[in-house]
Amino acid sequence: MSTDNIISYFSTLDQRPLERMALLVGGLLFFWILEGAIPLIHLKYRRTKFSHALVNFGFTVIHLIIHTGLAVIIVMLSDWCARTGWGMVYWFNANIFGAIIIGVLALDFSSWLVHWVMHKNSHLWRYHLIHHSDNKVDVTTGLRHHPGDSLLRGIFFILLIFISGAPMYSVMIYQTLVVVTTAFTHANISLPPKLDKALSYFFISPNMHKVHHHWQQPYTDTNYGAVFSIWDRMFRTFATLPPSQIKYGLDRYYPNEKDEDFLSLMKDPFVKKKKDVKT
Repeated sequence: MSTDNIISYFSTLDQRPLERMALLVGGLLFFWILEGAIPLIHLKYRRTKFSHALVNFGFTVIHLIIHTGLAVIIVMLSDWCARTGWGMVYWFNANIFGAIIIGVLALDFSSWLVHWVMHKNSHLWRYHLIHHSDNKVDVTTGLRHHPGDSLLRGIFFILLIFISGAPMYSVMIYQTLVVVTTAFTHANISLPPKLDKALSYFFISPNMHKVHHHWQQPYTDTNYGAVFSIWDRMFRTFATLPPSQIKYGLDRYYPNEKDEDFLSLMKDPFVKKKKDVKT
């Protein structure tokens, strides 16, 4: 496939929602099957793996609805940047490859930054802790985001498009990358340790992200990246922990035994707590 064909494909991918949905579902199914073949941890689900997945799929549907709505703004903003020459892509007079690099890195930084902000702000943490409350981290955990969490991610994504001037083909390349990477890093799969470590020098590897889901700080507040590990290494938020020592869930903020109570999870950010400060 030529460069022109690749650019043409990704430039219009936002207009083909069924194709994008097929990519998401296909990735989930692939890693779902792989989890059964090479599990990292033998997870003991409260009821069944399927019932656990249904809870996470509920959040996934809401997440997709929110981001489908935000897609209209994203397309309009990207087109406006192209018309006006606004953003890093145009300020640096970048060619196609430069635009892809700038756009992808800027959007990946938005993923790291919003993640870091949600961990550091006690009010925003209320929404994000729903993601961390999952006691059985597997491929379905990747899109387990409270609507408040999903909306904030979209706002930061839009902000970095405004700064970078990322064209739509760059935006869609990144969104494709992040869909696949999210499924990969959350999947309960065991890779050869040397391969996982090698991947972590450039990308977020499964073991690297599992550290972020460890139930206790300071490990919870590390490894914020989505696709590339450069931000965690650059800002010294990178950490390692042997998979055998990882325990999922939360040591406070939300009862672990209610991690599959969909209605309670939806309401929790709005429930006043006696101790509502993240330390």
